[in-house]
Amino acid sequence: MAKLRVKDYMTKNVVTLSPENTVEDAIRLIEETGHDGFPVVDEDGMLVGYVSSIDLLKKDPTMKIKDIMKKEVHVAKEYMPLKDVARVMFRTGHSKLPVVDDRGRLVGIISNTDVIRSQIERATPEKVEKLKKTLEKIHNTNITIERGKVEVSKLIPTQTKVYADELRGRIHELRKGLAEPIVVIRKDNRYYLVDGHHRAIASLKIGQKLLDAYILNVPENVELGIEKLVRRKGIKSLKDVEVVDEGHPLVEITLKRVE
Repeated sequence: MAKLRVKDYMTKNVVTLSPENTVEDAIRLIEETGHDGFPVVDEDGMLVGYVSSIDLLKKDPTMKIKDIMKKEVHVAKEYMPLKDVARVMFRTGHSKLPVVDDRGRLVGIISNTDVIRSQIERATPEKVEKLKKTLEKIHNTNITIERGKVEVSKLIPTQTKVYADELRGRIHELRKGLAEPIVVIRKDNRYYLVDGHHRAIASLKIGQKLLDAYILNVPENVELGIEKLVRRKGIKSLKDVEVVDEGHPLVEITLKRVE
C-alpha cells in the first residue's frame, strides 16, 4: 500500500455544487446521484467548500450553498501515498476527501471505498512481473511487458463465468471514471484475458471500447496452457462468459440471516 498513490484510485468525474446553488439544488442532487456530500467549486474550478447531507438538515430550501458550506476542508493531493490518506480519514472521521492540485483546483475525490478497493484484486506491477517470471520458467522463453490500451472486443476470456453482484460494482467504478488496468497475454495478435474479467464484461455492457492493460508479449512458438483451456471450453469472446445471478461465494458465506 505504501507505493499506491491517490491519483491511481481517485474518482476524476466529480459531482459538484457552486456557491450560488441552493439547498434545494443540493437535495435534488442527492436524490439523483445517491451521494451524501459534494465539493463546492467556484467558476474557475477552485475548491471553496464542502457540503454534506447533515449540513442541509432543517435549512431553508432557498438558502445559498455559500451560506451553509464548510469552508475548512480536509483535502488530499494526487501524489499522496494512499496510506496517508487512509490515516487522515480514520483520524478525522471523513469517508471521502476532495483531491486538489497545488493551486487548489479540484481534480478528483477519494473515498474509503477506494482505499479498500486498492487492497483487493489489484493488477500491480509486482503481480504482473511475477506472472511474467512464472511463464518464462514454465516455457523457457523470454517475455516482454508493456502498458497500453486493448480493444474490449478482441479479448479472449480464460474463465467461463462472472458474478452479477461484482459486475454491478465494476460497472459503477467504470462510470465513475476509474481505470484499474487488466492483464492480458498477447500472442499472434490474440489477446488472452488473464486478470480483470468482471471489468472487461462491465466495459462490454456499457459500450466502452478500450481498456488500460498490462500486456505480456509471448513468442509465437510458445503454446500456452490457457490456449488449450479456451479451446477445450469453446471460449471465443467475452460474449461466451456466463453472468451468474447468485452472489459471489465470499459474500454469501459472510451474510448473516436472522431467523
